[in-house]
Amino acid sequence: MTDRQTGTLDVSGVVKAYGPGAPVLDGLDLTVPGGSLAAVLGPSGCGKTTLLRVIAGFLKPDAGTVTVAGRLLAGPGTHLPPERRRIGIVPQEGALFPHLSVARNVAFGLTGSDRAARRARVEEMLELVGLAGYGPRMPHELSGGQQQRVALARALAPGPDLVLLDEPFSALDTSLRETVRAEVRALLRDSGATALLVTHDQQEALSTADLVAVLNEGRVAQCAEPEELYHRPADPWVASFVGDAVFVPATAEDSTATTPLGRIPLAVPAGRREGLLLLRPEQLRLTTPAQAAAEGTVTEVRFHGHDALLTVTVDGLPDPLAVRTPGPVPARPGERVGLVVEGEATLHGRG
Repeated sequence: MTDRQTGTLDVSGVVKAYGPGAPVLDGLDLTVPGGSLAAVLGPSGCGKTTLLRVIAGFLKPDAGTVTVAGRLLAGPGTHLPPERRRIGIVPQEGALFPHLSVARNVAFGLTGSDRAARRARVEEMLELVGLAGYGPRMPHELSGGQQQRVALARALAPGPDLVLLDEPFSALDTSLRETVRAEVRALLRDSGATALLVTHDQQEALSTADLVAVLNEGRVAQCAEPEELYHRPADPWVASFVGDAVFVPATAEDSTATTPLGRIPLAVPAGRREGLLLLRPEQLRLTTPAQAAAEGTVTEVRFHGHDALLTVTVDGLPDPLAVRTPGPVPARPGERVGLVVEGEATLHGRG
């Protein structure tokens, strides 16, 4: 593995507007430690693509700085062009040059070295991505997953300080997408590169990245490890954006909360106050009404094969709750059920 732990990305106070009105990026801060894979996630129009283009050098920020591996790439009086930033880019669908062979695609960004050195580097990169011997082939002779691996080899070949991946799996079918992104994650780890993945897919971000940054209205609403982000989101908006969320009114008393679903332990002591308790649907377990602190009626069942998502109208609560259960569907619409909460929860303000 190449040691690239110094390739830290630091975006500080970046502002970018395309005209009058609210800027697309509004004082955005983001730090990605060297050697990490971070995902940028957010709703349409939140600034994901603009952030990527600012980092790559295709757009000049109106304010703020971008630093990679200790080098100032953009800031007051400084704007390095893309070709001088030592950043590799994997665009959507790979975007290989169709008239060039695999080897020549990988060698495209290699300059300043002789032919033998370029050939050796191409062979090294193709070996890294599991495509040794594919150099003479043309892009149209490869599968979608193989094309993405060639695009990654091309991005890594010059030894960049940072790799940017712009929704690189969106054009792949569902079964291939999971396989290819697992391969890409492993390849990035083997190379030691720092990488930033822009995606609109929450599950992709949570399952692939070391860190996930959630953007909202031009700023990072929260940046954390996937498990931290999912179980301890910064606010209700983040909670709802990164997964199915269940909110119930609660009164906290230090490390526990009293709710219509019973007393529930808190992951973080909350003192004595009222708020909304965040639960995930998989924390709710169905049982018989006699064994539960709360009961209700199943109103809808959505079967997904590996699990099912049930909607339950709970006595005493104005809004129905989502309950995720593995295996066979345990109840049908119209049936009365009891609800038990498993695990800890977090308390948020009502606003």
